[in-house]
Amino acid sequence: MSALTSRGLAILLGEWRADATAAVPRPLYEVLADRIRLLVLDGRIALGVRLPAERALAAHEGLSRTTVAGAYARLRDLGYLRSVRGSGSVVQLPPGDAPPMIGAPGTGLLDFSSASLPAVPLIAEAAREAAELLPRHLEAPGFDLLGLPELRAAIAERCTRAGVRTEPDEIMVTLGAQHALALVARTLVARGDRVLIESPTYPHAIEALRGAGGRLVTVPVTTDEGWDDDALARAFARSSPALAYLMPDFHNPTTRVMPDEQRARVAALAEAHGTVLVVDETMADLGFEGSTATPMAAFGPGVVTLGSVGKSIWGGIRLGWIRADRALITRLAVARSAGDLGSPTLEQLVLLRLLDRYDRVLDARRAQLVAGHALMARELARRFPSWSVPEVGGGLTFWVGIGAPVASRLALAARAEGVLIGAGPRFGIDGAFERFVRIPFCRPEEESLRALDALQRAWTGLGEQPAPPAAGGELLETVV
Repeated sequence: MSALTSRGLAILLGEWRADATAAVPRPLYEVLADRIRLLVLDGRIALGVRLPAERALAAHEGLSRTTVAGAYARLRDLGYLRSVRGSGSVVQLPPGDAPPMIGAPGTGLLDFSSASLPAVPLIAEAAREAAELLPRHLEAPGFDLLGLPELRAAIAERCTRAGVRTEPDEIMVTLGAQHALALVARTLVARGDRVLIESPTYPHAIEALRGAGGRLVTVPVTTDEGWDDDALARAFARSSPALAYLMPDFHNPTTRVMPDEQRARVAALAEAHGTVLVVDETMADLGFEGSTATPMAAFGPGVVTLGSVGKSIWGGIRLGWIRADRALITRLAVARSAGDLGSPTLEQLVLLRLLDRYDRVLDARRAQLVAGHALMARELARRFPSWSVPEVGGGLTFWVGIGAPVASRLALAARAEGVLIGAGPRFGIDGAFERFVRIPFCRPEEESLRALDALQRAWTGLGEQPAPPAAGGELLETVV
């Protein structure tokens, strides 16, 4: 059974005491319990983990043991902790509650913590066509670590059209971009290696890189300024990271796009410090006016690119790809066999048929996103005039400054009103970003309005009189 230290829990908790002195003050034990509960609900504390002993946490946080005991008792009463003889207090979920980060059907929760588009209607047609192609593949064993040759060729051709000459043997088909990142991290990162990431960033990237044993080094990204050149240069120079994971195209969650000149500088920094630059392009096709930047791989021969159609076509098409040099693709294939034996043949054939229509799909998606963006921007400004909603040119979400460090409280209050939202700290590694929430603008209009109604009730219930909105992000440069 894994255990969370007092220091580790304190990092996740962040500045949690501010909730006790908010406009509607609450007992300190209740504030602590609710912050831990949110950490469980959004997956930052895994189920089955043992929390620190009451005495140890009280000493670390400068609290009375009675306060910590009261918080743990509240969590037990709510069903989030169980006491195990000889093992202390172990995290669990109450019966019937939604798994972390998932608005499961039947829970009555509207999931606005994820940013995903509904499936495109063409999927059913592509699936029928794929089924007709399947018989010609039935004599093969069906285990293929690299992917169907014709699909690898189609993906390579799209990379070449985007400006990065690519051969089919420089492509591996994976079970989505998350699987691709986990495989790259497991192959290239040794325990204790420094890994550079953006802050804020995609939460599951943090999990994958930490799971591989990486020691994370953060550089800031803000909605106003994007990536800080000086911070990037310092981070590379001070840590010489083994790997750097970046999302330069409609960055999740800030939706910033890195300019071409900066891409060239980052690629040069990575090459100079012996860092493998891993670039996540899962959002690259979602600009309102199409592609606006040169792929990062055009600026460095060693750049590894991750892609998928989970955001553009549908999350249920669990396929992605890795673009890398032939030697690394071979190395990844060898490493892959320990975890899985290849991607499903039928799904690959479905994706092959969809790629034939991909430009048409993207045109339709952009029209959806432009309409959704206009609706949410208008409604957020009307309902939450004190919030800071950035201007964006694509992507799926807004990184909204709410003007007060109450994002975790708001997420819990919104959950009670029936909607899940992404609190800012979920996108950092040390409890930062309490002044931010991520709001998707990619959902159907009826769902969006219903979610905003619930969010408005939750915000009103907090009784906050927020300070002026933060200017685009919280700057930090951290090694954890």
